[in-house]
Amino acid sequence: MLVAGLVLCVVFVVLAVLAPVLAPYSYNQLSGPEGNFPRQAPPSPEHVWGTTVGGYDVLSRVIWGSQTALLTVVLAVLASIFLGIALGLVSGYLGSWVDRVLVTIADAVYAFPTLLLAIVVSIIISGGQSSFIGGVLSAAISITVIFIPQYFRVVRAETVRLKAEAFVESARVVGASTPRILTRHVLRNATRSLPLIVTLNSSEAILTLAALGFLGFGVNPTAAAEWGFDLNRALADTASGIWWTGIFPGAAIVLLVLGITLVGESLNDLSDPRLRIRRRAPKGVPRTTAPFETAATPAVRREGGRA
Repeated sequence: MLVAGLVLCVVFVVLAVLAPVLAPYSYNQLSGPEGNFPRQAPPSPEHVWGTTVGGYDVLSRVIWGSQTALLTVVLAVLASIFLGIALGLVSGYLGSWVDRVLVTIADAVYAFPTLLLAIVVSIIISGGQSSFIGGVLSAAISITVIFIPQYFRVVRAETVRLKAEAFVESARVVGASTPRILTRHVLRNATRSLPLIVTLNSSEAILTLAALGFLGFGVNPTAAAEWGFDLNRALADTASGIWWTGIFPGAAIVLLVLGITLVGESLNDLSDPRLRIRRRAPKGVPRTTAPFETAATPAVRREGGRA
């Protein structure tokens, strides 16, 4: 799973970085040397994946869309990690009214439906649509607001546990300041499980961005390519049998989400020592099926349950 997920992720990263080189046309190009592009043209040597109802090249839109998706996800995940960890450390270590206020705010944000909250934040920031930079920032901030409570909860719970440990008490005794204790002693131990959350949130961020674009609250289509918007425009083509305008953007979303999810699931397996031991068990050694099964268990079963 890890290898397959990494291969898919690397493919989309390469597409995003080399989009100006790999894409045959620009994301908003409507004409070439021979004139305007045909509308809803089927796949052909000139347009390998066909064209959309607006006359855009589908292959170019998919390649440029990977750049928009990855840039938005990276900005959203980095911002949510930074803010969520900082708030979780402060809330869990200081406690008192600061902890109560932050927990209440996080619970209130977490109670809202994620897509509805992203739509509201996007409308407040950019009015629903804007330029490439403004649209990416508004979508990233919308997704950041959704993810902050998740990192906040994990880091806060670990901080509350760690501040009672002996090494933290020793740091207090020798006179270490609160920022030093949080950054040098608590931070490293409170963020061990975050890589798993990051991968899951990244896939959710891609789906949220696609949903915003599909509903018309994402990046302006003339400012950047976005898979969700292309799917929205392809809805009317489905009834006419025009499949190429929707299947390729949809497949890009599915494959990128699948790749990130496979990486997250494999990291979860690798971090579980029980699964590693099970894989390394030599041939001929039976694998236990119950966590509390002992050597006397088969004898108990032979006697019909009597010890």
